[in-house]
Amino acid sequence: MPTDPMPAWVITRRRKIGDNVRAARNAKKISQERLAELVGLDRKTVNRIEQGTHATLIDHLLLVAAALDTSLSDLVR
Repeated sequence: MPTDPMPAWVITRRRKIGDNVRAARNAKKISQERLAELVGLDRKTVNRIEQGTHATLIDHLLLVAAALDTSLSDLVR
């Protein structure tokens, strides 16, 4: 059962995943807006994933990984 508020380590990991998404996106030289178009999300959602401010669905991370031509495991390392 999730706790509220989330433990600090969860927030830290969420931010690290966001950093990995941002790095992969920048390596592909695409904007948040373009990534959002590729995966069918809005730009605000991509920004929230990268900032780690909100929990995200595994489905969204799978779509992002596919759009960035990387593996999910690379994003969550």
